[in-house]
Amino acid sequence: MISVLVTYRVKPEFAKQNQANIQQFLSDFEQLDTSKFNYSVSVKEDGVSFVHFSQYVDEKIQNELLNVPSFKAFQEMRDASGLNGSHKVEILQLVGSEGNYQL
Repeated sequence: MISVLVTYRVKPEFAKQNQANIQQFLSDFEQLDTSKFNYSVSVKEDGVSFVHFSQYVDEKIQNELLNVPSFKAFQEMRDASGLNGSHKVEILQLVGSEGNYQL
């Protein structure tokens, strides 16, 4: 199991567009085998700090998601918006989990 936590802040004027870009790639992810990954995105109370949490059964499905065209476009637009060094990627070691909650 691969678990990844990504955090970053966008400029206030880009926050709404960032959310729209996120909705696009999440919609496209639905076309993949969703039994092999979990991907969720939250925005903090400030409206500009985003948290992406993803879990993959293996590198194959992780690479498949990372290469979805709308996801790549999201990353390019997010990075071009000016993150001011706030982008952080952390690889996590899963200790355990319970439940199968879906929105």
